[in-house]
Amino acid sequence: MTHSLTGTVALVTGASSGIGAATARALAAEGAAVALVARRGDRLRALAAEIRADGGTAAVVTADIADRARAHDAVDRVVDELGRLDTVVNNAGLALVGPVEAAPEDEWDRMLAVNVEGLLHVTRAALPHLVRAAEDAPRRVADLVTISSTAGRVARAGQAVYSLTKSGVNAFSESLRQELQPQRVRVGIVGPGTVDTELSSHLREGVREAVAGQIGGMELLRPEDVADAVRYMVTRERRVAVNEMLVRAGAQTW
Repeated sequence: MTHSLTGTVALVTGASSGIGAATARALAAEGAAVALVARRGDRLRALAAEIRADGGTAAVVTADIADRARAHDAVDRVVDELGRLDTVVNNAGLALVGPVEAAPEDEWDRMLAVNVEGLLHVTRAALPHLVRAAEDAPRRVADLVTISSTAGRVARAGQAVYSLTKSGVNAFSESLRQELQPQRVRVGIVGPGTVDTELSSHLREGVREAVAGQIGGMELLRPEDVADAVRYMVTRERRVAVNEMLVRAGAQTW
């Protein structure tokens, strides 16, 4: 059976859980060799073993992408080990929501460091490899995908700084799309709504309960639903560029 991403290499940040892990599985199932990048090496190794057991190829790179040097080193290690880089999925992110007035400012620092600066570090390091891949790959196209959020489109009370980071990366992605279009590096955004991941467990007490009350009774998206959107985006033929997808839970109104 021929898979659409056979012979390509995909790097996924935040691959240790949730959307990142599901996306890595989905791209491996399409034939890509996947590079798993995150801080939690034990989880990455377990996921890599799972992918290999299913006949895929996976490399583990433990790194904190908020650190510029480590992010650049992670990309270099992926290319050294797997030989090339055709797809990057900027998935790593934090959603530390809550009212601005009561928020610990270190939560803002952490979101800016990962959601914005980490994405910039990985993207900058990856761009020369993606341009090269679009020139020499049989598919003659490469992909850079960012996992954003509906919060990047609809700002709501309690999500001010999180929305700031996601609307910012949306603008960055659109500008970059225009820059890279002539070189056939497609730039896309997948904006999920409410997803059943461990992110809610990172919220401080009080905020966690408020968020649970907002989504109580709603059937949430699964990580695999978002991964399927990424898979669709990066497996299109060269003539097609799917630049943005919003993926909401069916019952989500915002």
